[in-house]
Amino acid sequence: MRKTSLTVAVVCALMGSMLLPSCIGSFTLTNKLLTWNRQIGNKFVNELVFFAFWVLPVYEVSALADVLVLNSIEFWSGSNPVASGTTVVEGNDGRYLVSVDKKGYTIKSETDGSEVRLNFHADSRSWAMQMPDGSEMTIFSFVDDEHIALPTPDGESTVVELSDAGLYAYSQLATAGAAYAMR
Repeated sequence: MRKTSLTVAVVCALMGSMLLPSCIGSFTLTNKLLTWNRQIGNKFVNELVFFAFWVLPVYEVSALADVLVLNSIEFWSGSNPVASGTTVVEGNDGRYLVSVDKKGYTIKSETDGSEVRLNFHADSRSWAMQMPDGSEMTIFSFVDDEHIALPTPDGESTVVELSDAGLYAYSQLATAGAAYAMR
């Protein structure tokens, strides 16, 4: 008799969960990040950015921020703080304010006040990091629809074909350069 009651209760709970609306949140930060990635180029550039953001745990941090903070705020207040221009992201070593504008992103550490600025230059089709002295260091540039220019460990740049083979070759080059730099 007890086993039957437990089975009926589980079935009723499962049916109720499918019929009633849930409030899991909109995952706005993660969706904005994925939408941005889809818009920056073809599938090979998207894969390269996806790989870089996976290694640097950008996607993981954005999903965690959505799950633990932003979706809760959205549930209780009715509005998502990402809809404004600035987002607070909790990292392993502190909190970061990420501001978005038409030119790019500004990321500021609340822990030590340091700031990083990433700018997109439509004329050269490149992303650059602004240095403290005001100069910029190009992170990557679109050469054409099938190639991008990426920095190499020796400070030069190399043109990478946006294919599986091209991305693999660049990852090998970057890994070898990082291993050499650690010696």
